[in-house]
Amino acid sequence: MDHLIALLDRWERKRVVVVGDYMLDRYDYGHVDRLAPDAPVPILEVKQTRYAPGGAANVCLALSALQCEVVCVGLVGDDEAGRTLRDALEKIGCDTTGLLVSNDRPTTTKHNLIGLAQHRHPQKMFRLDMESRDPIDDAMATRLGDAFAAQIKNADATILEDYRKGVMTEALCQRVIGESKQAGKTVLVDPAPVDDYARYRGASCITPNRTEAERAIGRSISQADGDDGLADIHAAAAQLMGDYAITEAVVLTLDKQGAYALDAQGHGEIIGTRARSVYDVTGAGDVVVAMLAAALTNGASYPEATRLANVAAGLEVEQSGVVPIPLDDVLLELLRERHEQAGKVRELEALLPELTAYRRQGKTVAFTNGCFDILHAGHVAFLRESRRQGDLLVVGLNSDDSIRRIKGEIDGKQRPVNEQADRVMVLSELESVDYVVVFDEDTPMRLIEAIKPSVLIKGADYKKHEVVGHEIVEANGGRVHLVDLVAGRSTTNIVRKIGGAGVSRDA
Repeated sequence: MDHLIALLDRWERKRVVVVGDYMLDRYDYGHVDRLAPDAPVPILEVKQTRYAPGGAANVCLALSALQCEVVCVGLVGDDEAGRTLRDALEKIGCDTTGLLVSNDRPTTTKHNLIGLAQHRHPQKMFRLDMESRDPIDDAMATRLGDAFAAQIKNADATILEDYRKGVMTEALCQRVIGESKQAGKTVLVDPAPVDDYARYRGASCITPNRTEAERAIGRSISQADGDDGLADIHAAAAQLMGDYAITEAVVLTLDKQGAYALDAQGHGEIIGTRARSVYDVTGAGDVVVAMLAAALTNGASYPEATRLANVAAGLEVEQSGVVPIPLDDVLLELLRERHEQAGKVRELEALLPELTAYRRQGKTVAFTNGCFDILHAGHVAFLRESRRQGDLLVVGLNSDDSIRRIKGEIDGKQRPVNEQADRVMVLSELESVDYVVVFDEDTPMRLIEAIKPSVLIKGADYKKHEVVGHEIVEANGGRVHLVDLVAGRSTTNIVRKIGGAGVSRDA
């Protein structure tokens, strides 16, 4: 997990050429309250129309969300849909010089009619497809191949996105694969559901789902867990790799089983995925191939890239419709998983990239510090109020050595009463605390300088100018917040009460 987080933290923008079937998705939303008087069909009263890039264009959106530069190579018609699609791609920064205009075929358009049952639940009622599936002629294939050749030398990878709309002929696919390999670029294929993958021969990687792979190899693939099921999945992936001379990897997506990544050396690995509430699987395959390309060009291995693809696709299927998954959302998901596995305690160096990721999402970081020796109601109220000041609360905890230096003894009793490991454990169980980082210095100045919290919190028994690090936080545009303390609740009072002594203020 840590190496994936580090990979995303050092992520660079890479240039990917997407060759394939470009489409436009149209969505008409409305209310369905009655049947037509002239036929037993529901009437959709359209209230809103929305357009979105689809097919290969959706892969472009996914790549853009993953902070890649995108070059489009494909066909649109000389029509309003084609102009709408081009504008949408250019709006997110895609290079559309390779998106050629055809005078004899329309822009592939998927027109979706979506009704709200009782004005509440969206439900697709019908879809109208405007398209031509006739194979393009040799002249157009040559023009597209030339458009690709003009781009590949300055790119980092190629994606072939085939939806069987007639653009991805065997001649064009083989030219794109050959020129990609000649230029030393990885070429990934998201295949069409076809019986024969000959058009993809020699690609670096192919990414079929289970159904597509079963069709290509001519048999079903076991869905059983355990060694027998794994052996059958391995055999299927190996057959695809051997039959079609795939040079680097087969990544076979397996729904709830995750994915199986088989490399050219014959090493295969099931990459599991976490259980999710699946809302809509549309677009998940596009997200997988986009993340594979983006991750591989950033130095990931195939298993690492597949893990990231699983995370991104998992976030996708939780959405309604096709929604690009931003790179920061993938990073945040990894951080959440890491949080579940590793708990809340962090070394400062490991904490900083996590906080950076949250800040990119607009989250505010609050910070407070203390000894928290004997956790009491006053501490709990203080931390609860501290958490309200930000989206995340980081607690700097004095080490045992630090407490010994600054606290000394209370009535002959050496502080801390509870050692560091115990204090960390108790703090980590509080819902209001997101992270705990231990510091050994007498003050948390080093932590504050590194973390740069938006809110610095201390008890109201301090004045703002007395709070360590206030000048750093305010210089960075943050603020200091003083929390009223619960009267009579302090570690010192508890220690003295146990010892039969009086009461005193405790910082």
